[in-house]
Amino acid sequence: MKVIILAGGGGSRLFPLSRTLFPKQFLKLNGEESLLAQTIARFLSVVNPADMVVVTNQEYVHLVRTELIAAKAQDAHILLEPVARNTAPAVAFAARYCLEQLGCRADEILYVTPSDHIVHPVDKFAANVRQVIELAKQGKVVTLGIQPDHPETGYGYIQAGQPFGEGFAVQSFCEKPDQKTAEVYLAAGNYYWNSGMFAFTIQCLMGELAAYQPAVYALAESSLAEMTANFTEMPNISLDYAIAEKSAELVMLPITAQWNDIGSWDAIYDVLDKDADGNAVKGDCMPIECSNTLILGHSRLIAGIGLEDILIVETDDVIVVAKKGESQKVKDLVCELKAKGRVEADEHTTVYRPWGFYTVLGTGPGYKMKKIVVNPGEILSLQMHYHRSEHWIVIGGTAKVTIGDTEQMVHENESIFVPQTTKHRLENPGRLPLQIIEVQNGSYLGEDDIVRFNDRYGRA
Repeated sequence: MKVIILAGGGGSRLFPLSRTLFPKQFLKLNGEESLLAQTIARFLSVVNPADMVVVTNQEYVHLVRTELIAAKAQDAHILLEPVARNTAPAVAFAARYCLEQLGCRADEILYVTPSDHIVHPVDKFAANVRQVIELAKQGKVVTLGIQPDHPETGYGYIQAGQPFGEGFAVQSFCEKPDQKTAEVYLAAGNYYWNSGMFAFTIQCLMGELAAYQPAVYALAESSLAEMTANFTEMPNISLDYAIAEKSAELVMLPITAQWNDIGSWDAIYDVLDKDADGNAVKGDCMPIECSNTLILGHSRLIAGIGLEDILIVETDDVIVVAKKGESQKVKDLVCELKAKGRVEADEHTTVYRPWGFYTVLGTGPGYKMKKIVVNPGEILSLQMHYHRSEHWIVIGGTAKVTIGDTEQMVHENESIFVPQTTKHRLENPGRLPLQIIEVQNGSYLGEDDIVRFNDRYGRA
């Protein structure tokens, strides 16, 4: 069996913690591990890291590599989608990769999973995976469902039909319902939340694509190189719409483990520990006479007085306040921010790069200040800027700096000036993180004012 972990999505429902450049799967919401690292860890009792394929994109590849190291799964494979085309093309791409690069046979089982859910305990989940394997061996498309305990409007539903092995034949897939319909589903007893997890053999997947998605199938039947070159021709369609809602071979296995897709701040509230008044609080927060309220602080003191059923999430550049039950509308907020061209929709003040990260400390007309941290042994691209100059002050470590044809070492408490339109490069040759303060001056300070001439990470 190969586990296909989908980690290319840029979800917006957990804004302001989740941003386009740092989406939900990389957040640490319920402990010291990211959701992606937790996903990897719960499959390690079933398969080896070399049997995992993480499907992502170039923008997130350095974040994925970091999480694989954290999960002690460096041998897992990373497959980069040429462009985002939703889950059905991503899974077909992974299947072709498994056939060509991993030497899989047509009867190899693929277990497809999102990378941003919470599932526990691991032993119960591993037992469910083994049940899935037995169903998939019979040529079935297996999906996993969760017995609902309340009328949730944020999930799709699966209607269970006649028993089939350890699970049920699927009678229908249902879109996210309104409150009244969700109450009907809960009362009926045979509707399950759709977990987004699927399993099937490669042969079964290809047969279903041929029957229901010939455009995806045609590309999936070509070579990996051809599929990569022509990936933009893929339709933008989810696995649910492409196959699950149409297949006559679909069976559903109820999960006995606890599951939460934490797709909203209401769901985050549900999984966090709470005080005697039902408040879930993290960070420097002071709730006074508050009840059933979520307060997540980051960079400042947050005091709440007399709040009830309120959600407050703060980062160093955004504060979101919402009534409980309304957090699904956070996605609408992000769409509005994108429409207005607001940078907050896409990135935090701290932005991760393959070489390390930077944090924007302040900005104004004609200037921007950053703290830049370069990991040991890493090097930025050889680059130049048309519209700005830069002044670097080393506050930790030692920098190896190239400016024009000159190369020199810059030590702690020393500084150097980078003129406008001059080729330059920053490198950390030491064993400690290099920390510098960068002051930019110019008429335009956007991140797209970078001309790269040479780059270790393939961005030139």
